[in-house]
Amino acid sequence: MHCTMMQCMSQITVRIPDGLRRALEKRAQRTRRKPSDIVRIALCEYLQVGSSRAKRPADRVRGLLGSLASGIPDLAERHREHVLESLRGR
Repeated sequence: MHCTMMQCMSQITVRIPDGLRRALEKRAQRTRRKPSDIVRIALCEYLQVGSSRAKRPADRVRGLLGSLASGIPDLAERHREHVLESLRGR
């Protein structure tokens, strides 16, 4: 099953709180999309249907993991000590 805009469409009615409606309208205006398009995209991602995006948050940043140089050679082994030292201001 894929989420595409070219499929036959069905209509549903959903009641949402005013704050969520305002956030949806702001996002629609900012992205120049219809609110219904944003709801469809969000449902596809939430239900993991036909989404080309990563399924888990970690998958979205997988390319970044381990790619940043800290200059600290033993950071992975002694990360706790390094964090505590930085909090102490050393």
